[in-house]
Amino acid sequence: MATRKKTEYKVKQQIVYPSQGVGVITDIFEKEFNGEKSLYYKIYIEVSDMVVMVPVNHANDLGIRPIVEAKEAKKALNLLGEDFEPITSDWKLRYQMNLDLLKKGTIADIAKIVRCLYNRSKIKELPIQERKLYDSAKKLLIDEISIALGKDEKEVEGMVHVKLEPPGAAPKIKRQIIQDDDDDDVFSMDDEGSKGRDDDDDDDDEEDEDEEESLERRAEEEEFDDEDDDFN
Repeated sequence: MATRKKTEYKVKQQIVYPSQGVGVITDIFEKEFNGEKSLYYKIYIEVSDMVVMVPVNHANDLGIRPIVEAKEAKKALNLLGEDFEPITSDWKLRYQMNLDLLKKGTIADIAKIVRCLYNRSKIKELPIQERKLYDSAKKLLIDEISIALGKDEKEVEGMVHVKLEPPGAAPKIKRQIIQDDDDDDVFSMDDEGSKGRDDDDDDDDEEDEDEEESLERRAEEEEFDDEDDDFN
């Protein structure tokens, strides 16, 4: 019987897969690919209800890492409330910079993404792609901290919010962004389609309002005519 090679992670161990979420290793198995046998991690990602298979030899290249200790989780929480220099106001460049941070995948990097995009959203609404990136990073951060601290996700979500926006405090930005170069009108085809649907909805609303006003005027005229008849 062949002896399984030693692997960095074990079955039932929780890990972080930065581009996917927090997961648990459900199996370690051998699979043949291109004539060579290699070990694979079978990982279940709860947030997407998805199973992924990752070659053991490439796990580190993909940023897969263990859940941090409680001490590191608390540092990441505190990082959310620290002052910071805002990055570029060009949302496409900012998106790529934060995406690169997410791929690096340390809990500090994820906290920086959440802090950056949350505070940016207080200045101007985020484009759709950045909102998705923010939601993914925030979910990943909350999931990992809740596991590291042994706390409920709802409780950790509240802790994150308090760090991001302490009661009565201003956004944690050292200087205000003066010039805004965001080109929020440039979206994917889906976004343009959504925008078109919104415009159509607005036109429909205006038509409904005009029709409603016309009916109200007609009702008032009929009521006035009835009053004249009674008077005569």
